[in-house]
Amino acid sequence: MDNTPLFWLAFNVFVLALLLLDLLVFNRKAHVVRMREALGWSAFWIVLSLSFNYLVYRWLGKQAAMEFLTGYLIEKSLSVDNLFVFLLIFTYFKVPQQYQHKILFWGIIGALILRAAFILIGAALLAKFQFLLYVLGAFLVYTGVKMATSAGEPEIDPDSNPVVKFLSRHLPITSRLHEGRFFVRKDGLRFATPLFVVLVMVETTDVVFAADSIPAILAVSRDTFIVYTSNVFALLGLRALYFALEGLMRLFHYLHYGLSLILIFIGGKLLFQEIYHIPMGISLGVVGFILSMSVVLSLLLPKKDVKPVSTTADQQE
Repeated sequence: MDNTPLFWLAFNVFVLALLLLDLLVFNRKAHVVRMREALGWSAFWIVLSLSFNYLVYRWLGKQAAMEFLTGYLIEKSLSVDNLFVFLLIFTYFKVPQQYQHKILFWGIIGALILRAAFILIGAALLAKFQFLLYVLGAFLVYTGVKMATSAGEPEIDPDSNPVVKFLSRHLPITSRLHEGRFFVRKDGLRFATPLFVVLVMVETTDVVFAADSIPAILAVSRDTFIVYTSNVFALLGLRALYFALEGLMRLFHYLHYGLSLILIFIGGKLLFQEIYHIPMGISLGVVGFILSMSVVLSLLLPKKDVKPVSTTADQQE
């Protein structure tokens, strides 16, 4: 596509403008994000993503638009696991709610940079070594099976995190939050605050989850622009989705199994592509159906032992 460089430039300028608007205008001061605000921002990001999907349809055609929407749905649904882990991290470190938005903002900035690198490297490898498609398919099937047979609730143990251990050994860390700052100066020395440790935990956790989500989307589309933009829009709406679903994430207990089925389906599609080609429209329908049924079953058949999630706000009251 001759206009691809122009698309890349225009999209990244647009995303940068949105991030600066978010940081310097709408969330200039630290505050607790209420449900109404979170739902409003979630709706905004979803509408913006679907509007961009329509532009992709107009500019690049129906196939590219379906690939974008499929990738967006996969990344958005897989991000629910990220949200649950973020909640556990914030609860473990007792991070006040007014500082959680700031951590997620900078965490997502780092995630955008890292995922762009993962996508470009992964796409280049797949273009050069065709056999990696089958390796990728087998990896997705294995990941899906492993996800389905796991307990479904990740554990957080910062003390065993190698990055946190490295920080503790080589960087002086204060015991206070210091009004939401990541670094402070004391007696002429620079100290990291616990919020910086939390940010590192969020970043390293996202890298782990990217190992599942990036291969899944690369299996849907080989167009790096489509893969990148679908990832970006899913990540941009991640903070609002976190605050909107903070108290509800445990209720969607069947979503865990739905995600595993999606990974197995996408992986199987790659493994058997030479035998039977599944059109993108059917793939999109399958992904949408599995996600819908996972949510519906979770609501119709709730867990009897589900308890409200203890949030940092609860701990402060």
